[in-house]
Amino acid sequence: MNATKTAAKAPRPALAKLGFDARRLARVGDAIKADIDAGRCHGVRLKVARHGEVVLDLTEGYAELATKKPLKADAVFSTMSVAKQFTNVLALSLVERGLLKLHAPVAELIPGFANLGKEKVNLFHLLTHTSGVMSAIPPVPPEVLMNIDRLVEYACSLPLESQPGERVNYSILLGHSIIAALCLRVAGNGRSYAKMLKEEVFDPLGMKDTSLGPRPDLLKRLCPVRVSYKDLPALLPPAAVEGIGTLLATPGCEIPGAGCMTTAEDVHRFAEMLRRGGELNGNRLLSPAMIDFCTRNQTGDKRNVLFDMWFGVRNWIEYPASIGCGFFLRGEGNLPGLFSPMNSPRTFGGFGAGSTGFSVDPARALSFAFLSTGLMEDSYHFERIGVLQGMVLAAIVD
Repeated sequence: MNATKTAAKAPRPALAKLGFDARRLARVGDAIKADIDAGRCHGVRLKVARHGEVVLDLTEGYAELATKKPLKADAVFSTMSVAKQFTNVLALSLVERGLLKLHAPVAELIPGFANLGKEKVNLFHLLTHTSGVMSAIPPVPPEVLMNIDRLVEYACSLPLESQPGERVNYSILLGHSIIAALCLRVAGNGRSYAKMLKEEVFDPLGMKDTSLGPRPDLLKRLCPVRVSYKDLPALLPPAAVEGIGTLLATPGCEIPGAGCMTTAEDVHRFAEMLRRGGELNGNRLLSPAMIDFCTRNQTGDKRNVLFDMWFGVRNWIEYPASIGCGFFLRGEGNLPGLFSPMNSPRTFGGFGAGSTGFSVDPARALSFAFLSTGLMEDSYHFERIGVLQGMVLAAIVD
């Protein structure tokens, strides 16, 4: 592999003080290099911290494989579904302020939503992916998909796929445009949603290289969305994934469920805020009580219907969705992907199509921020994320 690479980590004495075996921790970088060399992905930015101290800060591979452009530490990535957690935190902060209510029907703020069985859908349903709203990417023109008001108007015209609370069926895009519309109705004050996120979430956390939709200075460092797989059954075919990537860089694009741009440093800051109980550098977005509530399993034993294909294609056993109020959870048992079996049960995080993810293991004061180029098919990405977290945890010996 000829790409420029860096694998910075804390000095050995510092690693030992934080409980890490340096030789075991080095396995993480070795695994990432092996994935890139084998073509399973194209490049990786990874930042891992314990007790707020960075223990691994790794940059490997390519920003764009086709041109052999090396990945740099300040590279900008499309967040894919990690954007959902940014919107979730904003909505939850408005719940804490009494401006939104988890139990209140969406239709109290968006009256047109009260038809075709959607009358009882509430914010809690949307945050737990149990609302029954469309799971797939809505079949609408791009100018509708990237406009919150127009997409919510479309949502008002649809029946539900299931009754509220009946099942977990992950909503790829539609659910979070509805959540964003609720945020705007109660506290937008004439702002665009992109500006609201910036002022309410990104600025307080010092996430200076994160935006909803394109920002000219970020576009210069943006890694193009390209897939690394072919001839695999997938939730979305490669052309659709790469097409979404192009759409996300369109001026004026506001897709709250997938459309942010960010860096590893900023995702690390976001994860650290959550690990610290909702506060970073004196700026509090959420209370510890809210994070405690949101990181309990709110979906019981229900499976995530969107992932049913993997039970056949990958021969996986059926497993619980384990979704909290806005976050994926580790839960219990031997489960495929997203988290390691060694993560503590209350570990939580967010993950995006074939390429992104973050997690917080509160029992071990551990945060994990991952961004990559060359998108994997989702099930393989979920496995990779779990394996890498497992290697980090296996390096904690004290």
